Amino acid sequence: MLEGILTGLSTAASPINLLMVAVGCFVGTFIGMLPGLGPISAIALMIPITYGFDPATGLILMAGVYYGAIFGGSTSSILINAPGVAGTVATAFDGYPLARKGMAGKALAIAAYSSFSGGTIAAVFLLIAAPSLAVVSLAFQSTDYFALMVLGLTAVAAFAGRGNVVKALLMTVLGLMLSTVGTDQTQGVQRFTLGMIDLIDGVSFLLLAMATFALSEALMSVLRPKSDADRARELEAQKNLGSMKVDKEEIKEMVPVIGRSSVLGFFIGVLPGAGATIASFLAYGMEQRLAGPKKGALFGQGSVRGLAAPETANNAACSGSFVPLLTLGIPGSGTTAIMLGALISYGIQPGPRLFVDNPSVFWAVIISMYLGNVILLILNLPLIPYIARILAIPSPMLLGFILGGMMEENLRRALIINDDSWSFLWERPLTFSILLIAALTLIVPIIAPVVGRALAKRREAAGEGG
Repeated sequence: MLEGILTGLSTAASPINLLMVAVGCFVGTFIGMLPGLGPISAIALMIPITYGFDPATGLILMAGVYYGAIFGGSTSSILINAPGVAGTVATAFDGYPLARKGMAGKALAIAAYSSFSGGTIAAVFLLIAAPSLAVVSLAFQSTDYFALMVLGLTAVAAFAGRGNVVKALLMTVLGLMLSTVGTDQTQGVQRFTLGMIDLIDGVSFLLLAMATFALSEALMSVLRPKSDADRARELEAQKNLGSMKVDKEEIKEMVPVIGRSSVLGFFIGVLPGAGATIASFLAYGMEQRLAGPKKGALFGQGSVRGLAAPETANNAACSGSFVPLLTLGIPGSGTTAIMLGALISYGIQPGPRLFVDNPSVFWAVIISMYLGNVILLILNLPLIPYIARILAIPSPMLLGFILGGMMEENLRRALIINDDSWSFLWERPLTFSILLIAALTLIVPIIAPVVGRALAKRREAAGEGG
């Protein structure tokens, strides 16, 4: 492995490849900032450009665009409440409230540090354990993926907040309903399209994201016109973005969050089809639970932990998604599926022998991820004061919409494999365990307030009796 790492380092550190890393990160960052574009379309357009490149150089460029887009996608989430990519939806929950409080600079700095840390830690994991983690990836079947999607959906109960669990679940169901519009992936029939050609491919994520995030801000500004005092405060916020400095207390709060979210995000990314979106939501829900009642109540209002967790997890998941791609030839996300096509067009077959037959490609891509995260941090921090000036210009539904298609596809596949029997829900220990955790995640937030009130009344009654 040491020989392979040295080979990859010499390949990734060549002038042309360093240039490709920088170009990919720069392009990806700005693509991620623009809501709706995303890395898939950018990489698809770049494939013809890379045909004349060495395979390692072409893949390094596309990888830079990929994690650069996830890195930059947080900007529009924080500043204008419009997620640049699906993986940064959870970033808006606490990033946007921080920006509204006049701390846009700090929010973007926290996002940058968290993204860098998550991507770097995951790159180290990838460097050390990529071949052996292929076994973990193969252990998951359609039944387990279905259970994992259920866990991701029930996580809404974790970040809904007290009194909002029912609303969050209803919005999740609405998102699931919207995800069924379009062409059935299993049977190829059209569903709920009302005969409209535009709905054959389903409801656009860009359309839904704009409707639930950016459009709501525009409508609120129309329904509740701003006073002269409000406009003056906004103008002052544009001039004074707030300090980008993260103080010692905030660093102490972020460090354990980054550690946990990096591990969670990386291993979620290793599972083919899971991806950065699920990782970010699970990390957010996990941190809110670990924060306790007092600090957990601050989530959604500008919590540092609530911003650091999804930003760390989604970047770690990006690195993790390269494990099934490089070691098994299985794309871990839509973006890596495009990259798989590019690799095959180069005449390289990803799989268990890739790091033996083409070590320069395998190890160079992994080494370039670390270099890319350093470049992204260097690029983003100086640009924050300028990027944040664009500040002048019901989330669970999106989660249901994003996960609905993948959830249905894995459920249908599991039913076909099990002859339309639902017994897989309890026969596979891994599936049953994940569903049990999902059930607890859903039930505990509902019954906890009831139990708390009952205990409070009992204590009060005991006090009066005494």
